[in-house]
Amino acid sequence: MIPGATCYGFTTDNPLKPRQNIASGLDEALRTGRFASLLRTVGRVADREGLDVWLVGGAVRDMLLDRSVPELDFVSVGPGSGIRLAKALAKELGGRTVHVYKTYGTAAIRVPRPGAHGKSGDRKTLSLEFVGARKESYRRESRKPVVEDGSLADDLHRRDFTINAMAVSVNPDRLGVLEDPFDGLADLSKGVLRTPLDPGITFEDDPLRMIRAARFATRLRFRIDEQALDAMKRQAGRIAIVSRERITDELQKIICAACPSVGFRILFNTDLLKHILPELTALQGVETVDGHRHKDNFFHTLEVLDNLSAMTANRSGEETCYLRWAALLHDIGKPRTKRFSRTSGWTFHGHEEVGARKIPSVFKKLRLPSGEPVKYVQKLIRLHHRPVSLVDEEVTDSAVRRLLFEAGDDIDDLMTLVRADITSKNPQRVRRYLAAFDHVEDKMQKVEEKDRLRNFRPPVDGREIMETLGIGESVAVGIIKETIREAILEGDIPNEHDAAFQLMMETKDDALWRGALFEEFIAQLEGRENAAIGAIKEVVFSGDLPQDRDAAWQYLTDIKNSVTERRREENGA
Repeated sequence: MIPGATCYGFTTDNPLKPRQNIASGLDEALRTGRFASLLRTVGRVADREGLDVWLVGGAVRDMLLDRSVPELDFVSVGPGSGIRLAKALAKELGGRTVHVYKTYGTAAIRVPRPGAHGKSGDRKTLSLEFVGARKESYRRESRKPVVEDGSLADDLHRRDFTINAMAVSVNPDRLGVLEDPFDGLADLSKGVLRTPLDPGITFEDDPLRMIRAARFATRLRFRIDEQALDAMKRQAGRIAIVSRERITDELQKIICAACPSVGFRILFNTDLLKHILPELTALQGVETVDGHRHKDNFFHTLEVLDNLSAMTANRSGEETCYLRWAALLHDIGKPRTKRFSRTSGWTFHGHEEVGARKIPSVFKKLRLPSGEPVKYVQKLIRLHHRPVSLVDEEVTDSAVRRLLFEAGDDIDDLMTLVRADITSKNPQRVRRYLAAFDHVEDKMQKVEEKDRLRNFRPPVDGREIMETLGIGESVAVGIIKETIREAILEGDIPNEHDAAFQLMMETKDDALWRGALFEEFIAQLEGRENAAIGAIKEVVFSGDLPQDRDAAWQYLTDIKNSVTERRREENGA
């Protein structure tokens, strides 16, 4: 494990602690803290409307823990009272917009965050959420509750954990009065996550609470109560009725934590992870043949994730979110590529490419963003072993150029992932690897200074090629661009316009011939034969192709026949 990655394997023995004097600390936060003026305004408006209003849930918990409070949730008592209070408060605040959600009986107002000065990491706005007290009942086949108006006691009764089931009065004459029917303060002091009701009922009602337990344990460094853990194991399969979006929202909060392995260990030990990310649980286990054993790639992955978290501690979890996903998923191609050889032992050749190809389907399943995030994670997974091959003193500048070209602006994140992938328990070996990667980065810096390949742009682009040769968009243009790029990466020509232009003029006739041959050949392909287009294109663009037209045509025909025959055998046709 790399130096500084101290959170791997921690067991919540050091939970966040509440203020030394909880009563006075909470009173101070309410009366003189950054939200004091805003809370007094809410209480004053509630009094004028004849409503009891309470600050509830995470805001109370975080104030007691002296943590940053992301939003303020208020519960008022009486049908429709939440929306009514929000509208009255908005008017008091000078006509702020109220976002009303009648279906749920809730309303929200966004106000400038008290004390925020636009610093990096500061949220500049604060969300105030209002709802009337309610009680809920659930049907087994659905996570959607039947909601009715209720009392404050009913509202606290329905919450997920005792530390989130506390309420503080905001009305002026009772400001700071704490309602704690389930001993949430005691659990907060002990660093324990416990459910207000029987955990089987709590998790039966809304199975997402099981993943929330893992998230709170991770971010607060709390221990989950044994009864709750047992219920999570029994009810793990119930997570199937929860929407992927809600699940992924919780996973994002776990992965962006300081020690994300804690949450993933909990999900693994309670069998939840196999229902959410079976690609990860497939990595678990060690196999031994003839005394040769491979490492447990699941726990290795968690260590890589924690290593990376420690190495990027100066950046927010949100900023490094997809770098962390790359760490979490970097080895998911290993189960499919695992082989044993009596001469080489265990190998996982090609797992980088197999893993990278899995990313689009994993992201789609989890409802994670498509587009650039997918390409970024795929790139890091596909390339995460390439820097290892550059450690050799004999590695050519060409190999370094290719890595810089393929990684582009993501080269620094790639090298962070590569360093995080060092999980040896041998300090001497760790130092040797880190020194080797220092050498690799020095090589890359020297090549980049000379060849300027990061975010490579061809010195002769497609428009110039078409204007110079008097042709339109065609395969020939792509062939010329490929020829120039390969010559630069191989070091045959410098990354400069004049050299690239000269090479274009020297190779244009061959490119035009190859392009015309390719277009003519693929035009006559039918049905299954089109599966061979990729292989044919690869040969036409950069392979050895006979100069005689008939011989070249036969060569491409042989490639087509080989590919279609192989596809036919694979499909059992």
